[in-house]
Amino acid sequence: MKTRFNKYIVVSLLLVLGFSSSCSDDFLEEKKQFKYYDESFLESETRVNQYVNNLYYDFYDGYKTPTAVRVASWTTAETSYTEEVGGISNLINPNVTLQNAADGSTYYGTTLGSTLRNEPYTRIRDCNFLLEKLDVVGAALSKTFRDQIKGQVYYLRGLQYFDLMRMYGGVPIVTTVQEASPTDESIKLPRATVTEVVNQIVADLDQAATLLPPNWDAANYGRFTKGAALAQKSRVLLTYASPLFNKNWDSATDRWDKALAAGLAAETQLTADGYGLYGTNAKQWAEMFYINNNSFNKEAITIKLLADGTTALYSNNSWEKSIRLASQGGVAGSGVKVPKRMIDLFPMKDGKRPTTSTTYPYNDFLFFKDRDPRFYRTFGFSGCAWPYNNATGATVQTTVWAYRWAVSSASNTAFGFSMGNDVPSPAFVRKMSSPTVANTSNFQYSGTDIMEYRYAELLLNIAECYAAKQDISNTLAYLGKIRQRVGIPSADNYGIGTLADKYAAIEAVLYERRVELAYEGKRFWDIQRWMLYSDDSSVNQDATNVKLGIADINGTQRIGNYLHYKNGFSPVNTDPLTAARATISVDPDAANFETQITALATFYTTNFELKSPPKAMDDVSGTPTNILFRPNYYIMGLSQTVLAQNPWLIQNKGWNGASGEQGTYNFQE
Repeated sequence: MKTRFNKYIVVSLLLVLGFSSSCSDDFLEEKKQFKYYDESFLESETRVNQYVNNLYYDFYDGYKTPTAVRVASWTTAETSYTEEVGGISNLINPNVTLQNAADGSTYYGTTLGSTLRNEPYTRIRDCNFLLEKLDVVGAALSKTFRDQIKGQVYYLRGLQYFDLMRMYGGVPIVTTVQEASPTDESIKLPRATVTEVVNQIVADLDQAATLLPPNWDAANYGRFTKGAALAQKSRVLLTYASPLFNKNWDSATDRWDKALAAGLAAETQLTADGYGLYGTNAKQWAEMFYINNNSFNKEAITIKLLADGTTALYSNNSWEKSIRLASQGGVAGSGVKVPKRMIDLFPMKDGKRPTTSTTYPYNDFLFFKDRDPRFYRTFGFSGCAWPYNNATGATVQTTVWAYRWAVSSASNTAFGFSMGNDVPSPAFVRKMSSPTVANTSNFQYSGTDIMEYRYAELLLNIAECYAAKQDISNTLAYLGKIRQRVGIPSADNYGIGTLADKYAAIEAVLYERRVELAYEGKRFWDIQRWMLYSDDSSVNQDATNVKLGIADINGTQRIGNYLHYKNGFSPVNTDPLTAARATISVDPDAANFETQITALATFYTTNFELKSPPKAMDDVSGTPTNILFRPNYYIMGLSQTVLAQNPWLIQNKGWNGASGEQGTYNFQE
């Protein structure tokens, strides 16, 4: 079955986890009263399941695209702050300075009101209520049932505190149900330290791991497991060990030791439970994102199950709709245009970087030649085959083209576009799309599941810990597992080469994360925790970019370019290459793929050029603009509303408080 909704809640297989129960309207109305719960519903397994299903709904309903981050809000804005896509917004706009409480993030919470809002401390309260009451009111229910319920709730509470920590640093820790009161001083909890918050998260995840099963039956597939709790702990401790929160990251290994131990424990548990890297070649690497529809996928540590139903009762995947080109049935202007730095990033087929490979020298015009096998499953480009299903369910093996031509000899502003695809980049994202999804209503009804945490990320977490501990051999061993799976030759450490020291090893891991996890919502967090925008001494005293040999992101632009027909002009509706390209198509799964690539390269050289200057993806009012992410943005300020309602809370350093005073809370302990 697929995910379905009634008026308020999921009927089956909701969200990151598959569910079989529904909530009644009366139950949700009870919940909306916020502090008035009828505890008797904890006496029924059905009703308890309804409660937990509603928690999953509150946490994960909005998670419908892999580039989204942060539970419940599921914003894609953070991806636009990375090298993966272009577009200037306030947090990277050099013409905007955000430092007042009025500019602070609203994720923490908004104004008090008569209606219940789906906000962090509301979700934490809902978790606390069940953890306090279930064993008391529901004592007659089986212990196994209660333990599995509590395990899921501990996981969710830990997850919420983790996102609060990544956004604000230390926050008040609330583990009991509190009643709002203007006179009760005990509920005026101060901001905890980051260490205290991490300790609370780890305690929740440890407890979850002791209570959750290794796997669920098919009807409940997708619920959190023991291995998922351990893997999430690895993610938390890796963040805590990273420079943003750890001033001693380069001089002491205690936090790296704990993060490594957590990663290895998760790896051991998940492997024993049947999880691991999916497939043994690049074709299967691509298939893992769509082939196991609402059923067990060994790569998926946590997964959002989605539906392909065609009414409002269903929760669909919105990624497919956003990345498909207009010629395939996507909406006008659709497609994720790839910045040049991302095109140039991926290794060559021997695993060497484009700047270092001598066997396969890189040509940025013929960028598709001799690349890492993952390149062809991450990106599409003019001349590539990109299949889908039509409305009748038949497979359409479409070769897509996205070039332009001038419509007159004098025109520098009027152009025609092949197949109607106006794409200001020679490449566009195709990763995590399914060849079996129909283009009905612009791919609106894709049911492709989304892996929020997959096994490859866990291996990269482990590799990073080894790198920070200067264990080069184990770093290479874990990076080798990632590359071996997609068919990169083993020579010279799968093309990685010799890593001179821990800084080179850390940089190699961060590089591999950019390739393996591209467009999966992970890059912003890596940039944040390593402070890669700049080496501004006000926050990044260790100058991590210099140490790792990574260029600052600040001061750069995401740029694209049109693939342009160079041999004259043609009327707007007359494609000059329709006949010439009829036999050109490249499919990375074809037996003669290399021959196809050679033919495409010849076709490009004969017919195309990249116009100069490049197309700016970052501009303000039409003016190309460099990225500027200010150092106080790494950890956001509390909003004016939150500080006014909770005057005992201290504002973060780098941000002004409710009355304009400078914040004093230091998240870097």
